[in-house]
Amino acid sequence: MTIKYRQAVKEDAELLVNIYNASFYDDYVFYGECPAYGQTKEHMEQSFENFTKYLILGDNTPIGALSFKNEGDGRYYLGCLCVIPEYQGMGIGTEAFKYMLSVCSDWKEITLVTPADKRRNVKFYTEKCGFSLGEKRMDGNVEIVTFYMNR
Repeated sequence: MTIKYRQAVKEDAELLVNIYNASFYDDYVFYGECPAYGQTKEHMEQSFENFTKYLILGDNTPIGALSFKNEGDGRYYLGCLCVIPEYQGMGIGTEAFKYMLSVCSDWKEITLVTPADKRRNVKFYTEKCGFSLGEKRMDGNVEIVTFYMNR
């Protein structure tokens, strides 16, 4: 499969909502809430004001998304890195993160949050991407953990 990336535009909002919903449905069911699931098209369009978004394309078919915020001074917040379930476990997310690093070549620090008990995410971000675990806190009914990477 050939993986490519295309910077998303507001006209991709509905497509992004569909990718997020497919990717985060299980989290929504498990936790009873998930900020990435069930967004409106309007909310997604509005998020373009603060986040740069890329579509992950597998053989030119949208299979995932990457969204990050430039917070200035080489600091970035990774808001979303998702691959729809049927394409997970194939190294696509790892390659997408490497792509982000190439796009954000001035990065000094990258942070993100994910549910603390989601072992697959913890393993992915620490072992595949090189993040360190940070603080844990409650966000609604879900304990989340902050990950950070510095250079």
